[in-house]
Amino acid sequence: MEPVEDDPFLRKYQPSDLKIASEFLTTWLPFLSRDLCSDCVHVLSHRIRSLHPEYSSTKTETVAGDDKPVSDLVVEDMDSEAAGDDHINAFETATPKMSWADMTQEDGLSDEEEEEVSKDSRKTPAKRKLSRNEREQYGFVNVKRMKVFSCFEKVKGRRVDILEGLELHTGVFSAAEQKRIVDYVCELQEKGRKGELQERTFTAPHKWMRGKGRVTIQFGCCYNYATDKAGNPPGILQHGAVDPIPSLFKVIIRRLVGWHVLPPTCVPDSCIVNIYDEGDCIPPHIDNHDFLRPFCTVSFLSECDILFGSNLKIEGPGEFSGSYSLLLLVGSVLVLKGNGADVAKHCVPAVPKKRISITFRKMDESKRPVGFTPEPYLEGIKPLPYESTTKLSTPPAVAAISSSRWGNDQNGTKYNSGGGGHREGRKHHESRRGYHHSESRDWSSSSNRRRGSSRHSPSTAYRPKVHSNNTSSDNV
Repeated sequence: MEPVEDDPFLRKYQPSDLKIASEFLTTWLPFLSRDLCSDCVHVLSHRIRSLHPEYSSTKTETVAGDDKPVSDLVVEDMDSEAAGDDHINAFETATPKMSWADMTQEDGLSDEEEEEVSKDSRKTPAKRKLSRNEREQYGFVNVKRMKVFSCFEKVKGRRVDILEGLELHTGVFSAAEQKRIVDYVCELQEKGRKGELQERTFTAPHKWMRGKGRVTIQFGCCYNYATDKAGNPPGILQHGAVDPIPSLFKVIIRRLVGWHVLPPTCVPDSCIVNIYDEGDCIPPHIDNHDFLRPFCTVSFLSECDILFGSNLKIEGPGEFSGSYSLLLLVGSVLVLKGNGADVAKHCVPAVPKKRISITFRKMDESKRPVGFTPEPYLEGIKPLPYESTTKLSTPPAVAAISSSRWGNDQNGTKYNSGGGGHREGRKHHESRRGYHHSESRDWSSSSNRRRGSSRHSPSTAYRPKVHSNNTSSDNV
């Protein structure tokens, strides 16, 4: 392979920039090399190592005491993962290898843990350690925001864009941060099972049919999904024993507001964790107005689809159809406000894999439970100024990587009443998942279609009707 110093493309970068790029790409090598043949993996691995030979080419890095270099374990690890997939723990996630790119996004989420940075035995130019503010600014400037969603339907005789106000933010949490959050949710679930949480905090109903029985953990308030035995109507219970928002979740809220995901005028004071098993779902609903707009939900563990429409239909247990489908990527933050929150109903069809979501909402002050006390740590949060982000010097190699890190494949699916549906910016995604269009306006979430066959092919199977409260406050 041509030496690095002879490559015209790489001459314009400093050695420190190439080292950063090498660290970043080495961390993501298992993902980048997925589905590639062993020869292609070898070429890709060798090219990445050649960016900074001192760091990775002449340095043999081992995993868990194994004598094989990391690059040689890529194909082997993928094979073993595929073979043992059925035995993976419900919430087990691979420990992400920390890199400079991850550490630049850490803030209060890592206050309790000092990152140990390995020192190269060879003498290399010392890399300047970024300050807390610089890491914060770097993470903020690399968040990708999708705010162009539209789907017009006739509502009460008028043509309305039912998705007005919908936003999708990605890159808000690093892989290491996501793992820490998921691990903490697992700890909370275990505490709930042992009865160590307040009475109304943890709920694990019996799964009496497909799609029913997801685990919920509520903080700040208890939302009553339906009229209970005491006659309390749906809404925030005025008297209900729940735990306050945990410290880690308060740090998440500060980031959501500080990074312009949520406005400082609507800082969440409650949240609900939804833990989905395979096949669990959330039926069509509009969130109760005991909670203000906007509110948001963060997705973890696995991606899933969320449907929107002014008239979503229940096709069967965990199966729904609607006008617009949006893919929620792992780590993404969906913000709902405007028509997207109040005109369009939304639902989550039966999920194909384990999933966790955390929905953050601000209560209407008149609906707050008796004895509620605002959290001082969540008061006076100031969003980062946009203008200061331009002052942060981002290494060119990392800037190039970051700009294409998330891409623009996060738009949903829109189906026009005039004929065949079309994708907005998701051609690559749909080809990857094997979806195609049909003349039908509605999108069906049948689990059979979800596993590879057409989303729109007609089904002749009998589906029993399932009744649900379409104006409840389930959470995505």
